[in-house]
Amino acid sequence: MGMKARELTLLAGSEETRRTLDNQLNEIIGDFIRIRSYSVDAHKVTKVHNQLIILSSHLIEEEAQAYIGDNCTVLVARRIVNFLNIEKIYSVAKGEKVLYVNDFPETVQEAISSFEILGINHLQLIPYFPGKKDKEKIRIAITPGELDLVPPYVEEIINIGPRLIDITTIITILNRLGLLEEKQDQVSSKYIRTITRLSKRLGDANQEANKNSDHLKKVVNGVNDGILAINQMGKITVFNEILERFLRVPMKKAVDRHVRDVISEPALYDFIMNKREEEADGYFTIHSMSYMVHRFMIDPTGTIVVTFKDASETIEMEKQLKRELVKRGFYGKYHFDDIVGSHPELIRTKKIARKLAKTELTILIQGESGTGKELFASSIHNASSRNNGPFLAVNFSALPEDLVESELFGYEEGAFSGAKKGGRKGLFEQANGGTIFLDEIGDISLKVQARLLRVLQERELLRIGGNKIIPVDVRVVAATNKDLLALMEEGKFREDLYHRLKVLFIQLPELRKRKEDIQPLIHHFIHQSGRQHIKLEREVLDKLKQYNWYGNIRELKNTIDYMLAVCENNTIRVEDIPNEGFFQQSRRTVKEIASDIYFSNRSVGNDPEHSTRIQQRELTEELLNLMEILYDLHKKEGSVSRRKISVETKERQAFLTEQQVRLRLDTLEKMGLIEKKRGRQGTKITEAGMTMLKSKSSM
Repeated sequence: MGMKARELTLLAGSEETRRTLDNQLNEIIGDFIRIRSYSVDAHKVTKVHNQLIILSSHLIEEEAQAYIGDNCTVLVARRIVNFLNIEKIYSVAKGEKVLYVNDFPETVQEAISSFEILGINHLQLIPYFPGKKDKEKIRIAITPGELDLVPPYVEEIINIGPRLIDITTIITILNRLGLLEEKQDQVSSKYIRTITRLSKRLGDANQEANKNSDHLKKVVNGVNDGILAINQMGKITVFNEILERFLRVPMKKAVDRHVRDVISEPALYDFIMNKREEEADGYFTIHSMSYMVHRFMIDPTGTIVVTFKDASETIEMEKQLKRELVKRGFYGKYHFDDIVGSHPELIRTKKIARKLAKTELTILIQGESGTGKELFASSIHNASSRNNGPFLAVNFSALPEDLVESELFGYEEGAFSGAKKGGRKGLFEQANGGTIFLDEIGDISLKVQARLLRVLQERELLRIGGNKIIPVDVRVVAATNKDLLALMEEGKFREDLYHRLKVLFIQLPELRKRKEDIQPLIHHFIHQSGRQHIKLEREVLDKLKQYNWYGNIRELKNTIDYMLAVCENNTIRVEDIPNEGFFQQSRRTVKEIASDIYFSNRSVGNDPEHSTRIQQRELTEELLNLMEILYDLHKKEGSVSRRKISVETKERQAFLTEQQVRLRLDTLEKMGLIEKKRGRQGTKITEAGMTMLKSKSSM
């Protein structure tokens, strides 16, 4: 029985090859030839009789014998690289070394030969197959579907799919089946249509590449910096129009030439080709013009990118940046010359602060409220090497606890409900390259203290909800009006943070200790108001000098503003001074009060040891109020119980339970300010306690 004229069987090695070749044959000759296909790797043996059998490769001849029955003609297909995926290969840069990976040396070599036949010669193809030793680790590989054979060090794999059957084999098939004369025109037309579709794809891809190339050229030429790119062989691949003007070398004469032929200055050439550093900055003079040159590498293969910026434009940009910072309020408003006064203690403090400003170390400023801590912080910034950078101030006493972390450290998008889209930079990031002023540092929680400590230690932060470590270059100046050592003893302030903040230290003098500065400060504030014509009676100055200014300079300024508002006939008189209720009262500690008692008791011969013990402890506002309640209840009712005291604290909106009252009375008794007795007598205030209350009432 003869071979069937309109049937053939395809035998392939792998299932992927079978599918690819089956699709190819069906597309070209499937209209008039019935095609069966099997994979010797995947299908059970089925004997084929009276058939034309096409083998995908001579390498499967032995395995194919099990499928070949009686009266069969066997034809080994000639194969060519899969031109349907050819555009993937053209995406690789010219001259690039590329592995060609397949299962056997013969199939690898056949494919590389077919590349040459097709005119694909822009790559350096390196044969690779199982068992071949690696001479060098090449980052790109091309394979006809053999992905599992690609070595692990390859970074990019181009899978072009199995090789196709070439046209000569297809013509041979038609001839063997006696269909050549009848079907050759039809087959030729289909093959040409396939090639045409491929050509159109290549053309579209080429057009898109040219479009992208033109777009890239416009972008590169549109920037205001000179841009130079050099490949790993030292050849120039990018040379924009701005650089053409800077170096006075035509672009056409620079691209594709070695960089040594274009850059004539030895120092600049050495700087550009120094591959020991991945990134570097330099300052060079070229044709009498100064340029800031930045060099970096963009990939492991050694491609170098160099940018050239006109130094005069850089200076102008820095000025523009400073103007922008000023516009946003991120700048230091004050300088040391703005700090008014000639008292020796103030002069000494300013002199020390000027010296400390020259360092990069963290500074802690201690001082009562209103002594000018922000003035000093701003002046330190402006006297430092960071004066062109931002100056950001944050007052912790004015920030709600739940906002402190997000304000300081920023957050990522979705970190919490209401988080801004895209996230937000925190103050530390915004202050990068400059100074951040942390005012009222004693008011932050232990949780925020821990995060702040990390920033100070590591100079890096993590946004809320983020997982990326962000380095920050910020100088920290902190300030407080609280006794941080006392807060440490109470467990409210971290000792390690205290020492990180107090690397350098400045203590600001209170206004009551430099009263000779009151007069120049008054004249400064009047001048600042724009009402220099206002006169001040001598008696006013004398009266103001008698006051102790517990609110310091801020309170003095508020007083001057008040008197400027109420004065008449351009003269400030004694009657224009606010009444006593306007002024801030002292918050004296028992250490200060007990000191007065101590010296008072010494003068009348009392035991000074008792007062010395009082002097060791700080009397809080709460204990002072408790003493006043005791005094008032004694006057009204004589005897005083803990229950009565508790009721009174509730009425005064400072509620204490009876247990809390007992604990505080124990403290007052230990201090020698009260005496607890049993029975009707109850609790009584001692002589030392009465002296303390009189001292408080006279403040």
